[in-house]
Amino acid sequence: MRPRGFTLVELLVVVAIIGVLVALLLPAVQAARESARRTQCVNRLRQIALATQNYLAAQRVFPPGAVARPRPDNPSTPWTFYRWSALASLTPYLENNTVRDALNLELPLYDSSFGVSPENREGVRLVVPDFLCPSDAEQRVVESFGPTNYAVCSGSGEGDPQIANDDGSPLATDGLFAVNSRTRPGEVTDGLSKTALASESILGEARNTAPHDPQTEYQFVTAAPLRQATCQASQSWNFTDPRGFSWANGEYRCALYNHHATPNASEPDCLGVRIGGSVEVLFTPFGWRAARSRHPGGANLVSADGAVKTIDEQIDPAAWNALATIASGDSL
Repeated sequence: MRPRGFTLVELLVVVAIIGVLVALLLPAVQAARESARRTQCVNRLRQIALATQNYLAAQRVFPPGAVARPRPDNPSTPWTFYRWSALASLTPYLENNTVRDALNLELPLYDSSFGVSPENREGVRLVVPDFLCPSDAEQRVVESFGPTNYAVCSGSGEGDPQIANDDGSPLATDGLFAVNSRTRPGEVTDGLSKTALASESILGEARNTAPHDPQTEYQFVTAAPLRQATCQASQSWNFTDPRGFSWANGEYRCALYNHHATPNASEPDCLGVRIGGSVEVLFTPFGWRAARSRHPGGANLVSADGAVKTIDEQIDPAAWNALATIASGDSL
């Protein structure tokens, strides 16, 4: 008796079953991979928190969110050209001698021609894995800088009613970090566990045209302080300096963020700059920049005590605002 082979119908049934199994398996594989990437992202935020604790042990204060000071050999250089980020200040405490030895933080990040100081050009180009989330691209977005997915929190982003012209300011903030800040742990009266240290941001993409994606691009205004109406009316989008293009830069578009909007907000980030003023404040960058991530449903955040939380993007704005401030008397 001749052996009986598969009929066409039976073959089609087998193919269909295999297709269903693959369709069921692929999401599970992707979910497992994303879970692994999220875990690695959490670990990298913990490394930043650990470096911050080591900085605190040595300096007794949190590092500045950015640096602004006069350049002794060229007093006309805007103070904000120093601009070194908190991440740059933490490099000696990250057990990364290559980065630490390649930087000279005593020099401004930018020189008077708006270029990087020659002594630091190679250092700021280094790609530092500890500053990148595996769920994102993990590669530089501009040629002259190493990128960052992580930024430290300057606070709520709202202006102090007693200080004029500071909405979106990096100078007078209600969070852990500001320009030239030296926040002591004792000043965090809301509690270290209830105060944001750092969170995530999506890397931008250098290009010359739209689409205007609020998750990866930001609106730009040539005015400060920021105003909601001015930001909403802006038709300018910045493509040449993408989000997170430099871990060394303490601007809102790089290594500083605030809680003006909730994580992964549908509204675009808005950044501005103070064009006029004295050399002390000339070119100060202002910003409303939200935490954003490639993780579905929210973003990771590390608090000042080193604990990492996954924050749901549907978090109540009041609770999100409470996480940003250090001494507002609010509670979660």
